[in-house]
Amino acid sequence: MILSLNAIVLSKIKYNDNDLIVKCFTQQKGIVSYILKGVLKSKKNKRIAFFQLLTQLDIETDFKANRSLQYVKDLKNHTLYSSIHQNVYKSAIAMFISDVLANALKEEEQNEALFSYIEAALNWLDISQDYSNFHLLFLLKLTKYLGFYPDTTHMDLSYFNLVEGAFDFNKTHEQFILGEDLNLFKTLLGTNFDALDAIKMSSNQRQRFLIILLKYYELHLIGFKKPKSLQILNEVFN
Repeated sequence: MILSLNAIVLSKIKYNDNDLIVKCFTQQKGIVSYILKGVLKSKKNKRIAFFQLLTQLDIETDFKANRSLQYVKDLKNHTLYSSIHQNVYKSAIAMFISDVLANALKEEEQNEALFSYIEAALNWLDISQDYSNFHLLFLLKLTKYLGFYPDTTHMDLSYFNLVEGAFDFNKTHEQFILGEDLNLFKTLLGTNFDALDAIKMSSNQRQRFLIILLKYYELHLIGFKKPKSLQILNEVFN
């Protein structure tokens, strides 16, 4: 069946000497992995440029549901970024976000709302001038589509229970958000991307809060692991 799919590149790995396996999240079929035969054979092969992390593509494929690796018949850019792959800071964010998505969306099926969220967020990042906290809000809003968005019923309480995903009266174990981090958490819950420039924090605050969010993911997503690109992200924004 010949299909045209809107896709976002999540990861790529070298296979054999000259082949590439690319994992994408598509609007129509969820997670789809492609094998590109011989794409690494020549440095002049222009197809490799299409598969930078988080690139948005239109892919034409002869799709077979029982095949684990699909083949690309034709492709083109769906959205051509102006800065994500040229700006070192945005590139570090893109590497980190793709790491998280590849980890979190292992078995994801078609989910148009999730695809639209990721697409819109990346387009915002590409044109934004104030994006240092983008990844924090991106991760927090992503939980809405993954099924563990924080319960905001009692936001006036003094603790947030990471295990239960809800605000709490008491701190009964170590997996809680409190104090300055809780204030930031509440602020982010009430913020959209266009208002991110109003949130100011130091690099230490940003790194600490990111660790909290990643712990939240680990507690609610089976098999989720801290992204390997976290260290690179922290070094770039330090």
